Amino acid sequence: MAISLSNRKHTAARVKSRLRRQVRGRKKIHGTPERPRLVVTRSSKHITAQVVDDLVGKTLVSASTIEADLRGVEGDKTAKAKRVGELVAERAKAQGIEGVVFDRAGNKYHGRIAALAEGAREGGLAF
Repeated sequence: MAISLSNRKHTAARVKSRLRRQVRGRKKIHGTPERPRLVVTRSSKHITAQVVDDLVGKTLVSASTIEADLRGVEGDKTAKAKRVGELVAERAKAQGIEGVVFDRAGNKYHGRIAALAEGAREGGLAF
């Protein structure tokens, strides 16, 4: 996976920094059929989690705050992120996935990212 960071004059510095951290982490993190990669995508309003097998290049399980059943969940964005973690863990366990490799995609392990990871651990996934 190659992400080009050159000649992007209108990309904000914080976005460039996150992409640089993402590339640095992606060199070390690989999903296998035994331990797929749990990828977290975060926007200002929503959060998405996907369990990906990198050898096949296929998403095995996903969960997001955009889904209809999670839109009505009460609480702040951190509480919704925790619920997404629990939901992706529940769906992964149904597929027979016990352990994953956590890929925070260059985001800091703080706030909503940490809440999602905590929810996935409580749901039964091993990191």
